[in-house]
Amino acid sequence: MKVILKQDVEKLGRRGDLVEVADGYGRNFLIPRGLAVEATEAKLREWKSIQEGKAAREKRSEEEARAKKKNLQGKRITVKMSAGEKGRLFGSVTTAQLAEAIEEQLGIKVDKKLIKIEENIKQIGVFPFKVRLYPGVEAELSVKVEAG
Repeated sequence: MKVILKQDVEKLGRRGDLVEVADGYGRNFLIPRGLAVEATEAKLREWKSIQEGKAAREKRSEEEARAKKKNLQGKRITVKMSAGEKGRLFGSVTTAQLAEAIEEQLGIKVDKKLIKIEENIKQIGVFPFKVRLYPGVEAELSVKVEAG
């Protein structure tokens, strides 16, 4: 029996998946508990249109990420931090500061959770970092830390 999952079911699939299950499992467990619906012709047509819509949204998101990557790749942003002797910073540069600097200087909004720094930035200088824009699409930038 084919069913369309309405919720995530452990070891079976995620919400919206079309799966093949044993007749008894589908009829006696999944459908009565509201975890799935039987995949009739009408439900399959509806499921296919939903999947096509998801695919179109995914493609659009990936294209937008690639366009952002073109605008970000290789750019350098500047962050001013208070520093002590020998260029040592009081604190370190955070991903939130980097996201704010990208938005101010380049005009592109980036979530701070998507910024990856190899190591803590605690010195004045130029350091590379990456921004994950979409799965498989990353832009490499650098930050110039200045005493301010």
